[in-house]
This record gives sequence, C-alpha cells and structure tokens, in this order.
Amino acid sequence: MNNQQLISNYYAQHRDEIVSFIAVRIADADEAADRVQDIFLRLLSRHQLITLATLPSLVYTMARHEVADYYRHRRVYEEYEHHIQRGDHTENMESVVSARLLMERMERSLARLPEACAHIYRLHIYDGMKVSDIAQELTLPYKLVENRLGQARKHVRRCFSSCA
Repeated sequence: MNNQQLISNYYAQHRDEIVSFIAVRIADADEAADRVQDIFLRLLSRHQLITLATLPSLVYTMARHEVADYYRHRRVYEEYEHHIQRGDHTENMESVVSARLLMERMERSLARLPEACAHIYRLHIYDGMKVSDIAQELTLPYKLVENRLGQARKHVRRCFSSCA
C-alpha cells in the first residue's frame, strides 16, 4: 500500500476522532475540522515513507502542534486587538511598511488564483469567517468551500516560501 492510500484510509477511519481531539482543546469544531484537513494535506504532500505503525503518532503529534499554533495565533491576535483598543498607535514606520509589503505579496499571490478561491481565502483571512459561515453566505457546499480554501492556502504558502 502506498503513502496516499494509507493516509486516505486512515483519514476515512479516524477523521472524526482527530477532529474531536482538536475540538476539545480549542472549543471550535469548525476550526478543528479545517486544521485536520490541513494536517492530512501536509501528510499527502510528504515524500517520506509513512507506515501504518508510525502514522497515528505522526497525526497526533501534528494535531498537538496545530493546537499550539492555534493558541499562539490567538494570543498574538488578542495582544494586537488590545493594542488597538487602547489607542496606542505608536507603530514605527518600518513595521507599517513591512505589513504593507506582506499584504501586497499576498494579494499578488491571490491574483494568480481563480477568483472563487481567492474570494473564499479573503473571507477567511480578512473577515475571520469560518468555512461553514462562508459556505452558508455563498450558498456553496461545505466541502467545496473547504477544498477551495485548501487550494488557496497551499498556493499562498507556496508563493511565500518561493519568494522568501
């Protein structure tokens, strides 16, 4: 059995279990489902040998890292939000320029995507919408939105890693 078949079978059998594992820790089932999908997309793109014996440990290690990333991102977001609410806008020019350059780079990478994928990515990133909310607003199937968001994420990551 090759890696893709092994990972696909494991995903089909254990997806709900792993979503629950993450959802209990971050208290957001939709976000947990997105993160599980990201885990398996990363696994599918690996070219290393994965065995049935190592796959569960690898998946749960990646899941724990996703939880840590979630809280790390959330902490930074909350600190920034607190900074904005306080009205302490003493940002130096370098950070403003740096943020603008990152935004321009992301918009250039999104311009290379089909508009449907880019629109979903913008709703998710800029408006903070969950996949389920985007699907409901655009009246699209959840899986389609999830797939397009995954494509957009992968494309933006690829653009950032090749430009860095």
